[in-house]
Amino acid sequence: MTKNLLNLLFIAFSTFASAQIIGTVTDQKNEPLPFVNILVENTYKGTTSNNDGYYELNVTDLKTYNLVYTFLGYKTVKKQVQIDTFPFELNITLEEESVSLDEVVVNSEENPADAIIREAIAKRKENLEKINSFKADFYSRGLIKIVDAPEKILGQDVGDLGGNLDSTRTGIIYLSETISKIQYLRPDKLKEKITASKVSGDSNGFSFNNAIDVDYNFYNNTIPFGNEIISPIANNAFGYYRYKLEGVFYDERGNLINKINVIPRRENDPVFSGSIYIVEDQWTIYALELDITGAQARIPAADILSLKQTFSYSEENNIWALISQSLDFKYGLFGFKGDGRFTAVYSNYEFNQPLTKKDFGREIVAFENEANKKDSLFWNKIRPVPLTVEERTDYIKKDSIQLVKESKPYLDSIDAVRNKFKLGDILGYTYQDSQKDIRLGFDIPITDVKFNTVQGYTAKANVFFTKDYDDFNRYFSANANLEYGFSDDRLRATGALTYKFNDTSRRFLTLSGGVQVQQFNSANPINALENSIATLFFEENYMKLYERRFVQLNYSEELFNGFRFYSGISYENRSALFNTTDQTFYPKRNKEYTSNNPLDPTSASAPFENHNIVKVNVSARINFDQDYLSYPDRKVNLFSEKYPTLVLGYEKGLGATNSNYNFDQIKARLTQSFNIADKGRFRYNLRVGKFFNADDIAFMDFQHFNGNQINVSQRGNYTDVFNNLGYYDLSTNDSYLEMHAEHDFNGFILGKIPLLNKLNFNLVVGAHSLSTPNHKPYQEFTVGLDNIGWGKWRFLRVDYVRSYLGGFQGDAILFGLKFF
Repeated sequence: MTKNLLNLLFIAFSTFASAQIIGTVTDQKNEPLPFVNILVENTYKGTTSNNDGYYELNVTDLKTYNLVYTFLGYKTVKKQVQIDTFPFELNITLEEESVSLDEVVVNSEENPADAIIREAIAKRKENLEKINSFKADFYSRGLIKIVDAPEKILGQDVGDLGGNLDSTRTGIIYLSETISKIQYLRPDKLKEKITASKVSGDSNGFSFNNAIDVDYNFYNNTIPFGNEIISPIANNAFGYYRYKLEGVFYDERGNLINKINVIPRRENDPVFSGSIYIVEDQWTIYALELDITGAQARIPAADILSLKQTFSYSEENNIWALISQSLDFKYGLFGFKGDGRFTAVYSNYEFNQPLTKKDFGREIVAFENEANKKDSLFWNKIRPVPLTVEERTDYIKKDSIQLVKESKPYLDSIDAVRNKFKLGDILGYTYQDSQKDIRLGFDIPITDVKFNTVQGYTAKANVFFTKDYDDFNRYFSANANLEYGFSDDRLRATGALTYKFNDTSRRFLTLSGGVQVQQFNSANPINALENSIATLFFEENYMKLYERRFVQLNYSEELFNGFRFYSGISYENRSALFNTTDQTFYPKRNKEYTSNNPLDPTSASAPFENHNIVKVNVSARINFDQDYLSYPDRKVNLFSEKYPTLVLGYEKGLGATNSNYNFDQIKARLTQSFNIADKGRFRYNLRVGKFFNADDIAFMDFQHFNGNQINVSQRGNYTDVFNNLGYYDLSTNDSYLEMHAEHDFNGFILGKIPLLNKLNFNLVVGAHSLSTPNHKPYQEFTVGLDNIGWGKWRFLRVDYVRSYLGGFQGDAILFGLKFF
């Protein structure tokens, strides 16, 4: 009763906002039908019913309309209505469609579904090219819900997630809408102008659901759906699918529609399952209802994703065009369970417009100014899919809550509670002033207690201050980091002041300084936790350190699209350090630690002369073919897979107290990562550089190469490391060429092997090479299994590594851990 009353009240309110045809679509049992398409005949002007079966068709003229109601599995209904006054109520009942095999002539030599799919594949490219360009209106709604949330995670209270959860631990955590105009040019140009954007509970927010992210064209061989998923009518589809003809029926134009069941050949292949509807003789897609699991899409949190597309025919253009799409999903992770739906509606198509590449720049999504400031009257007039009762309630509740949460009394009361110092805050405390957007505090992380042979056990403390401006587009931060070494009895401190100027060019200026212990390889090839375990448990002290006293100024900014500039200048005093402890968990092993000298681990001598030096670094990162999204106050870059990223750099050491330590280096790096259709993902990383006037420079200024001597890695991929090379074995102060390549077959090979495909492992192969003037070329080859684990917890990778240096050098087994 309450639900119906809310619907009636909302309908009544809507009549004041716009001229409308309104009503409810139900089945023969009087149950509401969601996602029914309602179109003005022979046009792409229409709407879609919501989850309650309610619809609103915005029309302005008082005249006769021919309306078409279509819904998969139900007979299409046409209604001619004479509109004399608004609003005009028209309720519709749809009858179930009879899907029959009676009219199918079955050839015993071939599955009839296979014959239909072969025709669709043969016409795939022609149907893809029918639409050379178009303009259209686009609407999207995103809804994400939690249906069950734990009270605690790892002993920490989850709470109500900012008011999003009710007493039953359920609630809407994201609700948004987007209205935009889109333009398309074959084969892959798509741009979007967002005219209205609405996020529940955030009047300053911008929706992230847009046309670019839901562009799923099944006439392409693969669909970017987390993974590259094979289309049921791809050229190689028969290698991935089996097909069964479920039946046929006729649409309102008399076209024979074939309903074909799509069945994966192997459960973990990147494929869909469900139904695809093919128009006889035209061999085009009429509609589709397809599911995919999170494992197939390589989206671990997802249980199942369900995609539904409906097309409508244009007699004028002889084109079947997508008019509505829904993506439903269920997810579960860390005890949270939920579901959601992203709805998209396309209307007012203008096909094969005189568009050229000049009409498309790098800006692919742009928000109009004030796009997120449209009022409810605007949305009630233009929204093509009415809100459900649940969605209307969420908007009203969260908009009201936002007003309260932004008030000074509320912010002061929240701060008063949060700012009370409690006994549990002794290791970390934050004071905040929400009105002024200020946070300050300290942190003494227990997890940062580590061990090395230079400092012994180390403990850290951090002090911080931040001030945010303009909804976080600008900010100022100040922090100080303290580190105490218990064995060398030294307290060292560093600090930094950072100002971010904007969120468009993302200009940063940072002044830092202090005293720190640093690895000779500034890329930190072995992290502190790995070194602590290797040292204390196995007496392998691989981390080599020196002391750096410095003051440094850094500046970075994107000077123009795709070109980011970095610069830094520092004054440094460097001092050699030595082992101060031989502590170990197993002192009876009769094994000694190596020295802290990476040039001679058997000698306790200093690896360099203590000195002062000025260092200058200038570099540029160039992202070719970089598209971006434009918000009124920020810019979001999207890196292209088509072209690599190029980094050019120059480094200079000057004014050193030992003149031999002055040097120059030029360097370049080329990286790229891209999918090769259904064959997996390929990555490469190339580095080249050359030193000048650097015959006797300090060792920390050499070019070092990331090695790995502990047989464990936490890297996601290995295109920046040699996993069977010592950390400083081939460091150079001359020229160098470093090459890495890795291909993850992503189930392409192992997914086709019976029994093995049940494990859902991925085969990964890699090749790595390093050339320097004073050594023979070093090569390393790897073959491994990734995605090892159970259920959604697939955090392990195992590789066999074989290396050569003028001949076979050695082999190893590498264990890769990926927790995030």
